[in-house]
Amino acid sequence: MTEAVLMEKMYKEIVELRREVTFIKHHMVNADMFLTPKDEAQLEEAMEEHKKGRTISLQALKKGLGD
Repeated sequence: MTEAVLMEKMYKEIVELRREVTFIKHHMVNADMFLTPKDEAQLEEAMEEHKKGRTISLQALKKGLGD
């Protein structure tokens, strides 16, 4: 194979690899989208506390902290 043919083959392979990487980037699942069992338990606990009125608003927290 001549050097020009080899370079063209390598160029085409790089272009294809870039396409594949772009596809993977756009279709990759974000691990942070899923809750662990611990996260789920903490969320449920927080929701119950909110329902029972045991939480305060962000504005009230800031006011309490003197912000």
